[in-house]
Amino acid sequence: MDKLLIRGGRALHGTVSISGAKNAALPELCAALLTADTVTLKNVPRLQDVVTMEKLIRNMGVAFTRSDDGIVTLNAAALDKPEAPYELVKTMRASVLALGPLLARFGKATVSLPGGCAIGSRPVDQHIKGLQAMGAIIDVAHGYMNAHLPKGWTRLKGARITTDMVTVTGTENFLMAACLADGVTILENAAQEPEIPDLAEMLIAMGAKISGHGTSRITITGVEKLHGCTHSVVADRIEAGTFLCAVAATGGDVILENARADHLDALLDKLREAGALVTQSPHGLQVTSSGKLKAQSFRTTEYPGFPTDMQAQMMALNVVAAGSSIATETIFENRFMHVNELVRLGANIQIDGRAAMVTGNAKLSGAHVMATDLRASASLVIAGLVAEGETTIERIYHLDRGYDRMEEKLRGIGADIERVK
Repeated sequence: MDKLLIRGGRALHGTVSISGAKNAALPELCAALLTADTVTLKNVPRLQDVVTMEKLIRNMGVAFTRSDDGIVTLNAAALDKPEAPYELVKTMRASVLALGPLLARFGKATVSLPGGCAIGSRPVDQHIKGLQAMGAIIDVAHGYMNAHLPKGWTRLKGARITTDMVTVTGTENFLMAACLADGVTILENAAQEPEIPDLAEMLIAMGAKISGHGTSRITITGVEKLHGCTHSVVADRIEAGTFLCAVAATGGDVILENARADHLDALLDKLREAGALVTQSPHGLQVTSSGKLKAQSFRTTEYPGFPTDMQAQMMALNVVAAGSSIATETIFENRFMHVNELVRLGANIQIDGRAAMVTGNAKLSGAHVMATDLRASASLVIAGLVAEGETTIERIYHLDRGYDRMEEKLRGIGADIERVK
């Protein structure tokens, strides 16, 4: 397996381009299943999860082409296998996003229960309840969700769906399914992450009737059919946030092309309070840091609060900042697996339930560490960039699931980092 070698202690300078968002690209690839027309997506990141989704879509019978510059073209006119088998999706929880589109267009779907990172419970019961409210009959057996319409039905029916919790993939599934449903669907307690309105804008370009996206209440009026479109995937706010933390921790001056401040308000507040200077530039964001920071406590919560996907990276920053801080994780119950690896590098962290107490000003030194999940990998990269000596990060296939050529981008702004086969 590949690993990363990092020789720390270098400030970062230059310009880095932020790729399209994984969490927007995956549902938007599934949205292409809603029409027999050609759909073109631009700014699609080169990630392992995207490759897995490509294999899944091809397996269904969808024509799929990809260019080197991130343009993907899909045509689902010949889709003849509305299923997502376990062997294709066992490493990716986003497989559940195929359920709504397949059920809406074909009236049936067989989708494996999702895999992905082992960071806590990700129940699909909210997806099932919501689609059942629209009339779907769904049985879960032998690791699969088997869904179909009632006898005599040709379409799902509009419904009011109120989820027990805010669920991003649930909101996306209902949003896609409702576009071809009969009548009006209202999503209450809808997720508000920027990837949701980006998906909605793509669906609107395909002919869907949607309002309220980006708020907690979305209204969808079903249409007879959707057509093709061309859509550009929104920039990845988590990749941008990861690079912001890396530059803040190491020191330096970097422009993040395509990064959007309006998608990162909670993180930017913490970084500015810590002592980093983050400003809007004509093409994105510019971050400048001396590397001398003040630790900041934070609590993860649903958007627009502090994102759980930035918890590990912010903790890595707090490890080397002056003072003590507390990171409280409210979204996933098992998302401190990176702590033991940070401790191997010299961090001083104590865990108490869902809170991690960090004593800052740690003098990190390079060591062998192991990535345990996607965002944990990023925190170890940040720590390795600061640490004295050489850090080796094993199991970076986790990193490849969500970051587009991270080591190449970091090397381009001055990091001493290489991938070893």
